Amino acid sequence: MVIALVLALVIKTFLVQAFSIPSDSMQNTLQQGDRVLVDKLTPWFGSEPERGEVVVFHDPDNWLAGEPTTTPNALQTGLSKIGLMPSADEKDLIKRVVGVAGDTVECKGTGPLKVNGKPLDEPHIYAGNTPCTVDDLGGQFKVIVPNGKIWVMGDHRQNSLDSRYHQQDKDRGMVPVDEVVGRAVVVAWPPTRWNTLPVPDTFDQPGLNAALGAAPSALGLAGALPLVLWRRRRLLAQDSRDSRVTGTSTAG
Repeated sequence: MVIALVLALVIKTFLVQAFSIPSDSMQNTLQQGDRVLVDKLTPWFGSEPERGEVVVFHDPDNWLAGEPTTTPNALQTGLSKIGLMPSADEKDLIKRVVGVAGDTVECKGTGPLKVNGKPLDEPHIYAGNTPCTVDDLGGQFKVIVPNGKIWVMGDHRQNSLDSRYHQQDKDRGMVPVDEVVGRAVVVAWPPTRWNTLPVPDTFDQPGLNAALGAAPSALGLAGALPLVLWRRRRLLAQDSRDSRVTGTSTAG
């Protein structure tokens, strides 16, 4: 039993941890009461959150102020410490990554949500919701995500106090990458809800990184242009010499 408990503690600390979903902000992707397994291993190797991933992160600047908390009993506390039960006292949230460092994220009217000028097709958002919210509290915005930060939003757009509504805090609504616990990869409980949590296809659409990749491409083109012109002049000169030698030409 001691070995089993030690292994459970190691797994919870370094590999995988279970978390309970306390709210409706990620419906219908996640329902209140779902248990998700979070991959904590890949961040140890320098991996950072990517667009479209569902991530768990520590409360960056008192986002959970005023939210009700439960008081676990001794057994629940003990089991949560070794990862056999979700922790009831940790200040953690779960949202979807929409923007990473260098991205421009924008909402106008009811949407669509745009990243680097590309509209997102978001079938994962809650049925009946619009991608953007028309209000004066943060529903309309245009932000540039700085290095070391991510911009997160809930799938239940009209019921999620996410990055949009914390733009007045110290991080301007951004979540520091250092506060990310890991990526939620599986809905493990209840059995009827078992499912993986893949990245939606819209976050892999061509051109989403165009704003970041345009400068290198332009530099490559500028560097190649002199070589192309030099090669063209050389070929023309060669053709001229060949024509003078043979006195013939071919039509093709």
